[in-house]
Amino acid sequence: MGGAVRQTNECILSGIMSVNGKKVLHMDRNPYYGGESSSITPLEELYKRFGLNDSPPESMGRGRDWNVDLIPKFLMVIYFAISPAGQLVKMLLYTEVTRYLDFKVVEGSFVYKGGKIYKVPSTETEALASNLMGMFEKRRFRKFLVFIANFDDNDPKTFEGVDPKVTTMRDVYKKFDLGQDVIDFTGHALALYRTDDYLDQACLESINRIKLYSESLARYGKSPYLYPLYGLGELPQGFARLSAIYGGTYMLNKPVEEIVTENGRVVGVKSEGEIARCKQLICDPSYVPDRVRKVGQVIRVICVLSHPIKNTNDSNSCQIIIPQNQVNRNSDIYVCMISYAHNVAAQGKYIAIVSTTVETSNPEGEIEPALELLEPIDQKFVAISDLYEPSDDGTESQIFSSRAYDATTHFETTCNDIKDIYKRMTGSDFDFENMKRKQNDVFGEDEQ
Repeated sequence: MGGAVRQTNECILSGIMSVNGKKVLHMDRNPYYGGESSSITPLEELYKRFGLNDSPPESMGRGRDWNVDLIPKFLMVIYFAISPAGQLVKMLLYTEVTRYLDFKVVEGSFVYKGGKIYKVPSTETEALASNLMGMFEKRRFRKFLVFIANFDDNDPKTFEGVDPKVTTMRDVYKKFDLGQDVIDFTGHALALYRTDDYLDQACLESINRIKLYSESLARYGKSPYLYPLYGLGELPQGFARLSAIYGGTYMLNKPVEEIVTENGRVVGVKSEGEIARCKQLICDPSYVPDRVRKVGQVIRVICVLSHPIKNTNDSNSCQIIIPQNQVNRNSDIYVCMISYAHNVAAQGKYIAIVSTTVETSNPEGEIEPALELLEPIDQKFVAISDLYEPSDDGTESQIFSSRAYDATTHFETTCNDIKDIYKRMTGSDFDFENMKRKQNDVFGEDEQ
């Protein structure tokens, strides 16, 4: 038997392992699914969780109309299955968890420049119409997008003198004479890199990331992102149902007293005096503090608003990325906004969550540029979380810890962690074959 303990990563892996024929027991010390990444309802519970003694004011509406994600992340739609992006959607398709979930397309993706926000241009038409660039910069960026659109790594005629496995992305930008502001939003809002390390790496992955973003947007319209109705808490519940269908067992509100090992290898989990035997264990870092190391911190601020964010075309949902160079930082600041349109807030209310990697002794000061975009704010809930990663690969102990959630507003880094754990557990890569064939069966016309 395999064991899984806690958050969304573990729920997804338990579902996948169950589909693959493994016998799975999933235990959670909490009375709800998802752990750190759960959705909190009613609103009164959120106030209690953050130590606010006051009850929500009547202007917040009914408490049960709220489902507030503690760690919100968007799912990236996939158009072609060649890219590392869109991995969670592929996993949903692979496991058929989509039968339990309903999604809405996120209405816009924006980028910050000079104190203002602009729609992320990802097509030739949008590039020419964008206020983000001057006239000559638009033409250069348009040529760059044409190059990306025509690029085929199986056809050297499309390379235009670029060696995709040798030429760095910095040199590709230089080839098209793109300025720093354009490089910032291309790398961070289109290719979704968190730092500028990619600039000095071979350009193939970056080209495919930008290509996927543009093609996903072309197919799905307003943005390449999806969000589940009723919040992300629906994801672990969906995978829990899937695991149960394939014979998995779920135990909520079950305290974990000890992870039992023999000769350095896991043999079971002790709870309420009883030991559930297992050969492998998946868990989040909080269950194995002696097997993880702290690598940083993330600040997240949940902001309740009574209005859409300014300059987003009154969008009911959007993502805003503030590239690191725009605010003299080493990492990006992210804003994820959803609303009553997703059944996560009372009528007319919006939830915007700001997040970034902590770099100073004043974390709240670091996110001030993002908070200024959201004013006026009805209520803020501030959380600073430690970032942990496993200190070993788990192959000897067969205890596999996930990584803590980073500051990004998409699931790609989370899915990389899931695939990494899967490979360490099974010795083989997670197989995404035949994913593209199923897409049109899942995302119907209403969601497009």
